[in-house]
Amino acid sequence: MEAKTLTSETADIKPDFKNKNMFVESGMTENLDPEDEKKLIRKIDLRLSYSAILGLREDLNLVGQQYSWTSSIFYIGYLCACYPISLGFVKFPLGKYLTNILTVVKYSCSHRSFLWGVVLTLHAVTNSYASLMALRTLLGVFESAISPGFSLITGMWYTPREHVSRHSIWFAGNALASIIGSLIAYGLLSYEGSIAQWKLLFLLFGLITVAWSVVTFFYLPDSPQTAGFLSDSEREFAALRPYKFQKTVQTKSWDRNQFIESLKDVKTWWFFLFSFVICVPNGGTTSFNTLIINGFGYDKYQTILMGLPASAFQLVTVLLSAVLSSTIRKSRLINLVLIFLMAMAGILMVKLLPSTDKLPRLAGFWLVMAVSPAFPLMLSLAASNIAGFTKKSTVMAMIFLGYCAGNLSGPQFFISTEAPEYHTAYTTILVCYAITIGLVIAFRFYLMWENARRDTEQGVKIDPEETRQVNLSEGEDVLQLDQTDQQNRSFRYIL
Repeated sequence: MEAKTLTSETADIKPDFKNKNMFVESGMTENLDPEDEKKLIRKIDLRLSYSAILGLREDLNLVGQQYSWTSSIFYIGYLCACYPISLGFVKFPLGKYLTNILTVVKYSCSHRSFLWGVVLTLHAVTNSYASLMALRTLLGVFESAISPGFSLITGMWYTPREHVSRHSIWFAGNALASIIGSLIAYGLLSYEGSIAQWKLLFLLFGLITVAWSVVTFFYLPDSPQTAGFLSDSEREFAALRPYKFQKTVQTKSWDRNQFIESLKDVKTWWFFLFSFVICVPNGGTTSFNTLIINGFGYDKYQTILMGLPASAFQLVTVLLSAVLSSTIRKSRLINLVLIFLMAMAGILMVKLLPSTDKLPRLAGFWLVMAVSPAFPLMLSLAASNIAGFTKKSTVMAMIFLGYCAGNLSGPQFFISTEAPEYHTAYTTILVCYAITIGLVIAFRFYLMWENARRDTEQGVKIDPEETRQVNLSEGEDVLQLDQTDQQNRSFRYIL
């Protein structure tokens, strides 16, 4: 299959390498030395980094599996929106597509973060199970752009060696938000005003999200080529750095051949299956975490406080995993195995220890919740090992289809009649973790085999984690191509 050449539709996003005088004027040369590259990365990091227990069940009279369905319906909305959203990644400016409230250039697209915040705020006025289900569905629709979109942004700005640390840093925001959210929820327990505590929580977080989305509209760039906070020369160097490893450029047309290739690629289906299997436990434990802790014998005040160490542990494990995966070569998949072995130990403690051992069971649950690094690791593997913008967008959509299906299924294993022990759920989680470890080991051997096959085919051993000097004189040829990892035979896979 021949590589796709950029058309006139994409010419507007291609850096101009013909004006060499700008480098002399700015004091930079055509080569980006390691020290200058570090300064550029720090500048990019600085800009991109800016980028049930309270009575809900009782007030809305949720009975039986209704609470489980309020969690699952969110992922139905997410599931339905995944593929249409992935088309938008190709058609629209990426940064504005995620945070747009105005008309940009010639496109008018919804502001995902803004609308997500509005829907979250509207949860405060819901008064029935039906209205809650409708809002949860809409929340899922608007959230479906966030994680895959930011993963694509990470791939556009950073090299494969940097993917895992950057994915982990922005994903660590989830753990940090949980800590802050728990503290706010604990503070609201003493509130006795006319507004229900859980409604006040939705109102507060929804309005904060709306305000923050306006800020990100002005500060989140669409691509390195259009980043206003960089100089002309810095934009060109920033654009070239990832292209030295992956000949991928954002286009404004959907490439049918890349789409078909993605569906035929075994890696695509591995990412889908892996995402599904890890999200079955995630969907249940995330939705029921306060109820599980409450079921260990803690009151509602203690339950919120006991959730804080779990969130802190999540934050530590995400950052530690990022450090280890970034400093130890070929360790991403090994780290995944270690994470799930730890989580298996945790779920066994929750499942097998007697109910009188409250603290050991709680510690086991913290280990289960600390499986969080698995998701940014998976996203970094996809960003590093899939090339071609349409193909990468398609694979991200498949990952989040699996994410939705798993998270939708997970809460249903928490059967209300089994509370607070949830035997079926804990057994399911244990089986999922065992399957996940097998998938990771098989994937590592597959990528090793593929790298060795390409080395033999080309007669040269290529290190996918090596440092490559950026030279603008070579940039024009590189930026002419939008190639997939299968088309580019010099591509090697990150382990």
